[in-house]
Amino acid sequence: MTSHAEDLLRAALALPRSDRADVAAGLLASLDESDEADRQAVEDSWAREIELRARRVLSGESNGEDWGAVRDRLADR
Repeated sequence: MTSHAEDLLRAALALPRSDRADVAAGLLASLDESDEADRQAVEDSWAREIELRARRVLSGESNGEDWGAVRDRLADR
């Protein structure tokens, strides 16, 4: 983190809670903004992945897992 960013962080942390929440929300929203090309690339990538997984299931190459079994395994961690 640059010294300028550290200064901004210190200043933001000195703000009242509601102002800090507003600043945090604004910063997080700025991270969610991406250009259309990025969004399209992500959508295209997911579409290819979904198609690949569907083909594997339909061909019998992949059987998948029962959601209940996965949930139980995760709960045991």
